Amino acid sequence: MSLLFPTQTTMRRRRRKRRSHLVPIVLGGLFAASAIATVAYLLWPTWQSAKVGDPDRIPVSVGATLFNVPTYAFRRKVQKHSGPQERVDLSYNYPSLEATDAPRHVSVETFDENQQPIDRIFLSISAHHDALSPDTRLRTIYPRYVEQAPTAEDGLTTRPFRDNSPYSHEDLFLGDAPTLVARCTRDAATPGMCLSERRIDGADLTFRFPRAWLEQWREVGNAMDRLTAQLSGPRG
Repeated sequence: MSLLFPTQTTMRRRRRKRRSHLVPIVLGGLFAASAIATVAYLLWPTWQSAKVGDPDRIPVSVGATLFNVPTYAFRRKVQKHSGPQERVDLSYNYPSLEATDAPRHVSVETFDENQQPIDRIFLSISAHHDALSPDTRLRTIYPRYVEQAPTAEDGLTTRPFRDNSPYSHEDLFLGDAPTLVARCTRDAATPGMCLSERRIDGADLTFRFPRAWLEQWREVGNAMDRLTAQLSGPRG
């Protein structure tokens, strides 16, 4: 009879044996849960505070030409993304050439309404679609409209445009070492502004800066060279 039906003593032994096997499992589970909770507690502040920031530079293709643009140089939020674009508008502090996200109280478009000194150099990069290049314009177009008597001072040559020309009330400035070509409006109710262009593959770079900066024209020319190299890298 005892062989078919276990006695109470046998059943108690079996229950104790099962409990003895469960103890290590339960203890192991508690230890694992405690370890996970500890790690989560230690890492929780990091999860909460870590934010995915913008990269230092954003690769942009303009006119099938690659430029690495500092994140904070973009003047228009809609342009602040990687990939092909028809045009991007940038600005840099001058003379540091730093790109920051500080508020921009003055821009080229609002300069007439904000009579404040401009401390930024503005740059637009646009696809040229085989339009006339800046070098060709300098050789073949500008000579038709400039006065024949240039003046030179501190290595910078000034060629005024004739009043009846498409560039009336502007002057052409030419400098060597570094090379500088700038077309500038004359000071009037508002201070004059300069425009300097250069072409890189499928894109034209147009720099804009106050005419007054030409008092240190070599520094301005070097600044444009540095920005061009930083954006596009060395060119053969």
